[in-house]
Amino acid sequence: MKSFYTVMFLLSLASAAFAREESILARVTSYWAGQGPKYASTGRRLCAGHCAVDPKRIPYGSKVVFPDRACTAVDTGPAVVSRKAARLCGRTASQLKAIVVDRFFETKREAMAWTNTHPHFMTVQIVRPGSHSEPPEP
Repeated sequence: MKSFYTVMFLLSLASAAFAREESILARVTSYWAGQGPKYASTGRRLCAGHCAVDPKRIPYGSKVVFPDRACTAVDTGPAVVSRKAARLCGRTASQLKAIVVDRFFETKREAMAWTNTHPHFMTVQIVRPGSHSEPPEP
């Protein structure tokens, strides 16, 4: 009987190890260099391919996979944590409850071009650090 519990315990640990990615509805906003500090709240210098998240929902170092590339979660901010953008423009219950991901761009032109050609809400994949299926760096 003891071996049965041991096996069940090990299986529960294994399933937790592989459950490190999820798809989630996000309200995606953008920000760019010159709009604020050049360094993320984690101390890293911001560059294209970074994004701001609520670290209680998406741990720093996670990959947020968009249709065009994967970004690394390195920053946060009060509007991201409070989900302000989702609460202001969401129309459905799922949109009103969506997380906010603020994607960083080097220039305002790049940020506005991306924002104008993509929907405000999209399903993104979150790949947590240490996952076996981390996407390659762009």
